[in-house]
Amino acid sequence: MIKTLLKSVREYKRDSILAPIFVTLEVIMEVVIPLLMAMLIDKGIDAGNMNYILKIGIALAISCVISLVFGALSGKFAASASAGFAKNLRKDMFYNVQNFSFSNIDKFSASSIVTRLTTDITNVQNAYQMIVRIAVRGPIMIIFSLIMAFGINHKLSLVFLLAIPVLGGGLYFIMTHAHPIFERVFKIYDKLNNVVQENLRGIRVVKSFVREDFEEKKFKNVSEDIYDDFVKAEKLLAFNAPLMQFAAYGCMLFISWFGAKLIVASTMTTGELTSLIAYTMQILMNLMMLSMVFVMITMARASSERIVEILDEKSDLTNPENPVYEIKNGDISFRNVNFGYSKKKRKLCLKNINLDIKSGETVGIIGGTGSSKSSLVQLIPRLYDTTDGEVIVGDRNVKEYDIESLRDEVAMVLQKNVLFSGTIKENLRWGNDHATDEEIERVCKLAQADEFIQTFPDKYDTYIEQGGSNVSGGQKQRLCIARALLKKPKILILDDSTSAVDTKTDASIRRAFREEIPNTTKIIIAQRISSVEDADKIIVMDNGEINGIGTHEELLKNNEIYKEVYNSQVKGGGDDE
Repeated sequence: MIKTLLKSVREYKRDSILAPIFVTLEVIMEVVIPLLMAMLIDKGIDAGNMNYILKIGIALAISCVISLVFGALSGKFAASASAGFAKNLRKDMFYNVQNFSFSNIDKFSASSIVTRLTTDITNVQNAYQMIVRIAVRGPIMIIFSLIMAFGINHKLSLVFLLAIPVLGGGLYFIMTHAHPIFERVFKIYDKLNNVVQENLRGIRVVKSFVREDFEEKKFKNVSEDIYDDFVKAEKLLAFNAPLMQFAAYGCMLFISWFGAKLIVASTMTTGELTSLIAYTMQILMNLMMLSMVFVMITMARASSERIVEILDEKSDLTNPENPVYEIKNGDISFRNVNFGYSKKKRKLCLKNINLDIKSGETVGIIGGTGSSKSSLVQLIPRLYDTTDGEVIVGDRNVKEYDIESLRDEVAMVLQKNVLFSGTIKENLRWGNDHATDEEIERVCKLAQADEFIQTFPDKYDTYIEQGGSNVSGGQKQRLCIARALLKKPKILILDDSTSAVDTKTDASIRRAFREEIPNTTKIIIAQRISSVEDADKIIVMDNGEINGIGTHEELLKNNEIYKEVYNSQVKGGGDDE
């Protein structure tokens, strides 16, 4: 785990090394200061030697200033190293997520990935800063101070050897019992994030159904789960402070009591006792700092494990050793295809699919909800891999292609139309970065989007709010179709992506497809018969299987499901709405 995380330090190695170096120099100066104070008391103040007092006083002032400078530099480099480390971690995680297949994302969930990119990385960043500074400072200060303390009086200094095991045992107990709680807390954070995302995305539905109270209760329950676990963890961590104070005050009382007796017996000087007390404070304060580091590491350990899960996750869709980069045409074949989102073969959502589509054909797919229409078309650009069988595009198995090249030639307009923050032009250029204004306008006319764009004051420079909230559902669909057309694909897949437009506009879009992109294979998933009735062939899906294939007229004669859907829509006025 640590090896994986440290790969993200990269260009911040220098700062990560300089921070402990300056910490070490700071510690050396701090260890020297009590020694100078002892000399000041014993040889200056007690002896009444003003010149010596002045000389040691200047040395003390210089030591303090140097220590302050080293401390500031160590803080600067530690902050730079930890912030840079966190930046690289976010970058590495985000870049790896971009390579995930849909099944990889399904495994973690979007809300969990967001929590790992934010809360978990912040925990690791804070821990890293403490490690390169305080975790270095603490042991060095303790070792140097112990050496100096034993040099002054080795018998009194033995008290530290009694305190350290007590503190170590207490910290071990706290860490081993708190870690499982933090692991559980961060999983609940994922759940909380998911609740918030769902609520914000569906806020219109929440308000229209007056479900605010239900959503508040759901949020409250998750928040209380986090509260309960954090209280348990904090109760354990709370033992840290009294344990440290007990050890610190016990050592101070022991040294003060026996040190005073040694001064009376003239076997120890006042300066030596003063410096020994100073070293005692340094040792115990740094032990306390180390305990804080251990607490932070306990929290960060759970976060680190979650981060490494993302970094180590490999996409289950990979390029072959010698990928094919050119897709000859838009021919598509499914050969004995079975597919399931679960690895268990008994949970198949597509069964025994055999299908041939010629380049340039228009194919309609119709079927009830849950009949796996979307699952079928998602196998074409290899968003998922088949469980069994082959999907052939351009006379080659899709697994033989370079994934990017394949997806460049397959444009999909999904059920959930997504627009990003930015202008209409910026959104459309997702299809082609280098598209000219004339090309953009042309595809918008094909998608019947140009007409409403011209009504906006800024036309194609109109700013689209996050999620496309300032355009209607039908407008959003047409913009997404235009974006797909801008790719000039060999295969165009419309997954129920004209459901929000009226039948007249739908017909205009289909007519434009026939006339303007005759060589592109067009696959149209629809609920309305009118959207697919003029297709070259129509596929009827039922429960993950092909129930029938044919033209509109053939299916009306031979297929009961198609006939039932057609009659229900005609009688219900579906074609006229």
